[in-house]
Amino acid sequence: MATNPSPYSANSYPDSIGTEAVSIALICPDQSRRSAAVVALRGSPNSQISEFTDYPAGLDDIPTMLEQKYDVIIIDLDGDPEFALEMVESIGANSAATVMVFSDNADPELLVRCMRAGAREFLNFPLVPGVMAEALVRASARRPMVQHTKKSAGKLLVFMGAKGGAGATTLACNFAVSLAKESGQSTLLIDLDLPLGDAALNLGIAAEFSAIDALQAAERLDARFLAQLLVKHSSGLSVLAAPGRFLQYQASPETINWLLEVARQEFENVVVDLGSKLDLMGTAAYKEATAFYLVTQASIPELRNSNRLITQFFSGSVPKLEIVVNRFESRALGVSEEHIAKALTRPVQWKIPNDYASVRDMQIHATPLVLADSAITRQIRQMVRTVTGQELAQTKKKGFRLFG
Repeated sequence: MATNPSPYSANSYPDSIGTEAVSIALICPDQSRRSAAVVALRGSPNSQISEFTDYPAGLDDIPTMLEQKYDVIIIDLDGDPEFALEMVESIGANSAATVMVFSDNADPELLVRCMRAGAREFLNFPLVPGVMAEALVRASARRPMVQHTKKSAGKLLVFMGAKGGAGATTLACNFAVSLAKESGQSTLLIDLDLPLGDAALNLGIAAEFSAIDALQAAERLDARFLAQLLVKHSSGLSVLAAPGRFLQYQASPETINWLLEVARQEFENVVVDLGSKLDLMGTAAYKEATAFYLVTQASIPELRNSNRLITQFFSGSVPKLEIVVNRFESRALGVSEEHIAKALTRPVQWKIPNDYASVRDMQIHATPLVLADSAITRQIRQMVRTVTGQELAQTKKKGFRLFG
């Protein structure tokens, strides 16, 4: 319940009204804070502000406010944080308005709770006019988005290991970094090897939010919400990491599908690391993959698993399966190439040479292999060029031949 029993009322006035004016509801029980917020808002042209001098008496009063069809609803959290969060959630479930919140408290846990409740922007008080103006520009841009023709979905490039330790994460990370650099296209890496994925660790980045945050708030997930969860690698690659601590969470296929759909609408390339999780084979990560990279090794356990996976999931032509034999050493195989080809029942597209020293150095220093030249780097770049459509570069050194 609201702590302030005064009547729920509003004072409405225009700041700069035009045909594309942004209508704003400002809900703030404290007069001095509300006045300061209005001053910050007045720095944004083309806005129409309605001041609400208190929280509603209850959530049942919110539909009456929503009848005004505001573009933006700004809520002061600090009057009653718990009730304010309930308001955010109720508004998000019943309105297309962009909800913003502001607070003196910059606690990351509160920020996460606000995002999960449906807030699009979290602003620190006192409000800065320039920051406020940028937030309103983003809110204004959201209004016609639902009317636009849906963009073509980006490529979905999925890596999965035939067995734990096959090297799927190492390859997914380096492939994604190389793709971002080689193509110049917007590229996102999603770590769905939950809850223990370590793509962020491989890349040497620290992520405040994770894929679990996105999945838990799937009903409110859109491009702008997703953008707040991402961390940027120096290569230009965006990353949606696995959580930094153990969080037991079982996502439904529907939430996985929605996350991938939102990601593909915003990025030209979406690279997904599945680890060796078979429970995601019923999702869009398998069904809609542009290319599905099955990472295996030339040893009996991996080849046996690969054979079973190929037989079970890849009997048809969709998705496009590309087999990657990792840590390949032609002279040190315990299994002949003939037996490898027979076990896999189809040609191998890629052989990644064994270079233990380089991989160990990458793990110690958290620096992607593809940022330096090596035999592994050259193979990964060739993989990337088949995705981007670039002509395959001819290496000076003799390359590895494909099976078959």
